[in-house]
Amino acid sequence: MAKTVSPVAPRHALASRLKALREELWPEAGLTQAQLAEALGGVSVSLISSWENPDKPVRPPVKRLEAYATLFATPRSLDDGTLRALPLEELTDEEHLRRKGLLEELLRLREGKEVARSAVADVWTFPEGEDVTIVCAELPRELRDHLSYADPDSADFVTLYTYADPDALIELYGHIRARNPENDVSFHTTEELTPDDYTTHLVLLGGVDWNTVTAAVIERVELPVEQVVRADDAPTSEPGGFRVQRDSGTELFPPLLDSEGHLLEDVAHFYRGVSPFNRKRSVTVCNGMYGRGTLGAVRALTDRRFRDRNSEYLRKRFAGVESYSIISRVPVLAGVGLTPDWTLPENRLHEWPEAP
Repeated sequence: MAKTVSPVAPRHALASRLKALREELWPEAGLTQAQLAEALGGVSVSLISSWENPDKPVRPPVKRLEAYATLFATPRSLDDGTLRALPLEELTDEEHLRRKGLLEELLRLREGKEVARSAVADVWTFPEGEDVTIVCAELPRELRDHLSYADPDSADFVTLYTYADPDALIELYGHIRARNPENDVSFHTTEELTPDDYTTHLVLLGGVDWNTVTAAVIERVELPVEQVVRADDAPTSEPGGFRVQRDSGTELFPPLLDSEGHLLEDVAHFYRGVSPFNRKRSVTVCNGMYGRGTLGAVRALTDRRFRDRNSEYLRKRFAGVESYSIISRVPVLAGVGLTPDWTLPENRLHEWPEAP
């Protein structure tokens, strides 16, 4: 059964949602209020502005929300370089479903009704006033002994150098703080956690080899995925991976390295579910076999070029479920991990619960 969370005030949520559709759904298009006004039948720019006003929003007429839903149901609305709503008869079955879902959401917000959201409605937005704790592993001592910046006795000491996955941490902390200005959002290493921290919304970065909280959570939830950690002295031909339990046996999804040990493709695991430490809070795991996989799991839902399409995919694929998991590829080019696009089937290696 889907889990209901307290929404933002619907009137203001509608204004935010309309602005997000224009600015974030297709960020590369750089849609302006003027372009949207023309596409909606020549309404004034000031009217569009009033609908998007977060302080004193004006309710759009139903027919305008219908036009919004048609426009943003498909990127084909931009096919000729000019934003325009396609005739309904030209929409595909999938686009009709997307339009229907979007219109229902906008109408609920317009009427000031609470919108019941499943656990995948907006992963990084939490109910107002509920604390969020991001948990990283501490970088093993043997990897930081030579760094003066990681030595508390050094004048150059910087706390962040003691954290594993600092790039993923910086990316995610800023994003969650921006999305949740009224929440207390903090980050800690596993060694710094207090008993109270365990009962907040937990966001865990990194795998079971270093992050002991990730290991504790995975042990306590019903998930057919386990991380196979490569020993430090294992050859690159045995890189470990994520092992999935299937009715017919097990399947391993490993990262891809070349003969010299250079990473060509990492594997990312994203898990969201009910916290085993507090049933009224969530736990989210962003994990990779290497750091670029962990960052890829984070950026799938923070990168402005991909987060909306990936969020929409989660909403449709896992609608009505409290716990779900997705394993995906993270291509690495010139040493840089790329954001995975979950809408491409070839990027999704495993999903749980499995599709009926």
